[in-house]
Parts: sequence; C-alpha cells; structure tokens
Amino acid sequence: MSTAENELQISIVVPAYNEQDNVLPLIEAVREALDGRVYEIIFVDDGSTDETFERLRSCTDPQLRVIKFRRNFGQTAALDAGFKAARGRVIVPMDADLQNDPADIPKLLEKLDEGFDVVSGWRRDRKDPFSKRVISRGANLLRKVLIHDTIHDSGCTLKAYRSECLKGLDLYGEMHRFIPALLQWRGFRITELPVTHHERRHGQTKYNAFRVLKGFLDMIIVSFWMNYSARPIHLFGSLGIITTGLGLFCGLYLSIIKLMGTPIAGRPLLLLAVLLIIVGVEFIVFGVMSDILVKIYYRDQPTYNVETELDNSGSDGSCA
Repeated sequence: MSTAENELQISIVVPAYNEQDNVLPLIEAVREALDGRVYEIIFVDDGSTDETFERLRSCTDPQLRVIKFRRNFGQTAALDAGFKAARGRVIVPMDADLQNDPADIPKLLEKLDEGFDVVSGWRRDRKDPFSKRVISRGANLLRKVLIHDTIHDSGCTLKAYRSECLKGLDLYGEMHRFIPALLQWRGFRITELPVTHHERRHGQTKYNAFRVLKGFLDMIIVSFWMNYSARPIHLFGSLGIITTGLGLFCGLYLSIIKLMGTPIAGRPLLLLAVLLIIVGVEFIVFGVMSDILVKIYYRDQPTYNVETELDNSGSDGSCA
C-alpha cells in the first residue's frame, strides 16, 4: 500500500443515479469543504442512463474514483460497493443530488473526534415535498417501535463512520437506512448532528412508494435479526408453545363436553384444535432447525463485538 493510502483520512462515498448536472458541482463543493485534508471521493454510478458517468470521466480531480454498475442495483448496493472500496479511516456517505451540504462534513468529523463511532446527520429543516416528509416521519416512528432506533433521521445519507464500524457489514434491499440501528445493536457509540438540507435543483427524486414498501419489509427483517438472530428458538418456540397450548385447551374443553354426553363430531372447534396442535408442533420443529442453522452460521463468526483488548503478560506486575 502506498504512503498516500496510509495517510488517507476520509473517504466520501456518493451513490449516483441519473445525476449528470449534479456530480461535477458536488466534486467542487467537496474540494472546498475539505481543503487541506487528505481524502478521496468515490462515486458509484448505479447504472445511470444519462451522462453521469461521462461527466465523471471528464473530471481530472486526483481524489476522484468511480465505480460503474452495469445496471441499476439500488442505493443500498451502491453504498455497499463504495464502503468496500473505501480506504479512509473515516467513511462519509452522501447523496449526489446536492441536497446534502459538503460544508457539514468537517462538523461531523469534529463530533466524531469526541469519542463517537458514528455521527448521523439530522435534516431538522428538510426541504423535501410535504408528502415525502410525512412518509419519512411515519417510517421513523416505525423504526423506533420495531427496532428501537434512537436516531431522528436515519434516512439522511450524510453520516460519518469510523471505518471499523462497517467491516463485515453486508447490505442489501433498503438496508442502508438501518445501519445506525444495526451498529448500535453491535455496541458502537452513535450520536447525531443537525445538518443543512437544500432543495433539489437538478434531476428528479428517486423516492417512490415501492421503495417505502421494500424499506418496511427490510425493517421487519432487521427487527427479527436484532432480537432473535442468535436464538430463533426463542421466537418460534414461544409461538409453538402458545399455539399448541391453545390447541390442547380446545381439545380439553371438547373432551369435557364429550364426557358430559354432548357429541363433538363435525364441530369446527375440533378441527381448530387439531390444526393448532399441528401448527404449534411445526413452529417448535422449525425453531429447533433454525437454531441448528444459526449455530452453524456463528461457528466462525462471534456473536459479540470487541472494542479493545489489554494484555499485561510483559508487565512488571505492579499497578500505579
């Protein structure tokens, strides 16, 4: 690895899809904001159909790196590719539409120096359409309920991560919105900082109802992973016991009225009791199988995250 790479401080990661009029002004804005710092800016062209890649290729900025996808894979995939390519000690993702302000990056870095692992931007005064703000607030509320996300604005792309936070983190779907919650679950220190948000001047927003739906489904997966990834038997076993218990209770009730002379053949409750017992047993079996698979998965992957280690084996045996 070269000396320049060893001294690299910051990696700016910018996913871009059809942002031909924004990419070059963004490069200039980043250059002004990070003047005097050692950085790289990685654009991930997410299968743009306009001249985004051509505009980037025409730029001779030595800090610029470009990754071009063969087709559109989505913002999460673009961020994942950028994170894996980043070489800086701090990784700062941001949008390519000029709504995030590069002038906020030094503020995020200063906050990071206070001892945090992640600083998340908070668009307190958003310049998006009313409908988008309402949907975003609803999504933030769901995140607080389902995954206990304490960040006000997880959807803000502008964040600062210490590079070690993102090691081993594989993203898919719309998972980029839940990175702070996942990292907090893994024990990293997270805070947030109000940032500037501008109105979009060029191009069109890529936000739509389909992305909202995908994000909701991914939120359910994240909630399950955070609560039951290590022991899925706790979820499926509990459901199995409850369901089987309800089936047995129905069966006991039918047995009692049968002994009292009431015929039970053909009663819907009998079929329900049998169905509940079968489903309950299946839940328990599925939970056991899931637990076995999880143990195999974690055989080479620890379920914990170590911050630092101390080894006094070479010391003189005294404590000051």
